[in-house]
Amino acid sequence: MRGEILSYDEATGTGLISGDDSLRYGFARTAVQGEGAMAAGVRVDFVPEGMEATQIMLLPSATAAAAFGQAAGAAPSASAQPAAGYDIKTALFSFKGRLRRRDFWISWAILVVVGLILNFVPKVSFILGLAVMVLHLAVGFKRFHDMGKPGWLVVIPWALWYASLAMLVSAFGLSVLSDPNAMQSMDPELLVATGGAAFGLMFLAGLVSFGFWMWLGFGGSQPGPNKYGPNPKGE
Repeated sequence: MRGEILSYDEATGTGLISGDDSLRYGFARTAVQGEGAMAAGVRVDFVPEGMEATQIMLLPSATAAAAFGQAAGAAPSASAQPAAGYDIKTALFSFKGRLRRRDFWISWAILVVVGLILNFVPKVSFILGLAVMVLHLAVGFKRFHDMGKPGWLVVIPWALWYASLAMLVSAFGLSVLSDPNAMQSMDPELLVATGGAAFGLMFLAGLVSFGFWMWLGFGGSQPGPNKYGPNPKGE
């Protein structure tokens, strides 16, 4: 397959290739066969293995052009430079790529405001609330990608929270089925006995969720490009 180098970090010896199949592949300098200038815009031939490029060969004409551009002090290709401003479409509506801390907090603030507004439209709040939850997942996915970690980790606090909620509903549901009058007294001891474990799990889920959001919000970006895309800060 052929493609074009999007970025290359001489310090780490890693870079990113945009394949002609519109996918992006990470690569290491050790995978490049032969010598030549490693710069944005260089055309290459490579063998994809998963999302990694191997057996990379620099195409002669592109190599010469890149070397001339470097010697003349040419600016890097624009495709290697991530957008500097906040892009709401990319930040909220995609599970692909990376999201820097600044954009994570902007996205989080937007979704919190939207969630508060939904409280005033109860007829559609449930359906739109599910949509907002998906957007939260998308934001978390890309933030984990920026940290060099798999995006599915963001599902853990959500799964724990809904598991505890399901346990709580099941506990009280079984109690009502066994004794329809049991819950009318609202006896605190009965409430604790019926849903104590579920309440405890919900509290734990809240702590885990808080910890995850702090991790996402303050965790550092992985330097340079990684398998999820170029560094959004251009580093």
